[in-house]
Amino acid sequence: MKSRTMFTLLMAATLFFANHAHAAGPKVGEAAPDFTLPDQNGQTHKLSDFRGKWLVLYFYVKDDTPGCTEQACKFRDDIHQLGELGAQVVGVSVDNTASHADFAKKYSLPFPLLADSKGETAARYDSLRGDGSMAKRNTFMIDPQGRIAKIYLSASTSRNSAEVIEDLKKLKSGQRPNS
Repeated sequence: MKSRTMFTLLMAATLFFANHAHAAGPKVGEAAPDFTLPDQNGQTHKLSDFRGKWLVLYFYVKDDTPGCTEQACKFRDDIHQLGELGAQVVGVSVDNTASHADFAKKYSLPFPLLADSKGETAARYDSLRGDGSMAKRNTFMIDPQGRIAKIYLSASTSRNSAEVIEDLKKLKSGQRPNS
């Protein structure tokens, strides 16, 4: 009897976690999870601030590390092209505002870096590593109505910005980007 009860509990737990593991992050077509976070200059940004514009919300691991620097600098270098397409870029990590300020200044980053020091926003986007110490490298393209238009999981540091530009052009012309 004990083993049967234990088996039933184990199966119930397995089904619970299996069903909730996939439901954790937003899906394409769903409303983007809200956020209110400070940037490297202490200015607070909310998702609603970007309503009516395309938003490239990219989560990255850590300020001033090789991969994160490459990704940030690619977005920096492509910022005019992204702007011409009506998109704004915002980076998010669990680093604090002082770290973001140093990183942004060192590499002349012209976009907000949001400090998600508690990891709550990264968690809502299923972009927080298991131990909560760092964000995952995921990017979300959010449409002007605040819905997820495209998700880049484990985004490439060297190609993420170019992929976003290519997909944004497709989306704006009514095409569907590749999954």
